[in-house]
Amino acid sequence: MTDQTESDLWNARYAGEDYLFGTAPNRFLADQARMLPPHGHALAIADGEGRNGVWLAQRGLEVTSVEFAPAAIAKAHRLAAQCGVSINIVQADLATWDWGGPRFDVVVGVFFQFAGPALRAAIFRRMQDVLLPGGLLLIEGYTPAQLAHGTGGPPHVENLYTEALLREAFAAMEILHLAEYEAELAEGSCHVGISAVIDLVARKPAG
Repeated sequence: MTDQTESDLWNARYAGEDYLFGTAPNRFLADQARMLPPHGHALAIADGEGRNGVWLAQRGLEVTSVEFAPAAIAKAHRLAAQCGVSINIVQADLATWDWGGPRFDVVVGVFFQFAGPALRAAIFRRMQDVLLPGGLLLIEGYTPAQLAHGTGGPPHVENLYTEALLREAFAAMEILHLAEYEAELAEGSCHVGISAVIDLVARKPAG
């Protein structure tokens, strides 16, 4: 995801007025509202047009949203203004961004499956690294069964998640919830229909 061609493709995808994934938060993320702290700092990676970062800000969190497509960022700023919240949007490629040290109470990653195995492993490590002790990690992605549905996600099986993969990647954390299932998604025009998804909720050890 680091070359200019890839950047241009994503920027073109987000061009136009429509919000590709809608303006409501991801269904899984919204379902975890009771798990979120009432205040603190949250990181939303590959946040696209801002629907999840804006929702986290509406929950009272101070949000850093990372996205590298300028067209998506422009819409995220617009959505935040419409919702009356402020979020810190960083234009960056997750492969080269300086994530910094532990500073977030919540880290959220929803459908960031552009990342192949090597980059994904690095992102998974950094998501854990930037969490403060006791911090909450929330991830949703597609499983390999999604290839049969064709209702969203990448066509590359190596980019998809399994329970075993996530359990191994986050073995150092307390896994609070990990489940593979099928659900009817209705998130904009790009995530619509029966989908094979996997959810992870995990907490970084406090000590």
